[in-house]
Amino acid sequence: MIDRKASHASFWNSKLGHAAMASIAAMVMMIALSSQLQPGAANAAPLAHPASVAGAVVEIA
Repeated sequence: MIDRKASHASFWNSKLGHAAMASIAAMVMMIALSSQLQPGAANAAPLAHPASVAGAVVEIA
């Protein structure tokens, strides 16, 4: 029978486990920081009328 706790502990203590923990921490920090940087309507730049800018084309994909 496989001792699940022993294999679980040895993974997190390995180099691969440390890299996995660092990757998870980086993803969590990226999500936490990027959710705070979303500009609201008050910070949005006003859009110029297309006729006022010669040759300006905005394509939203």
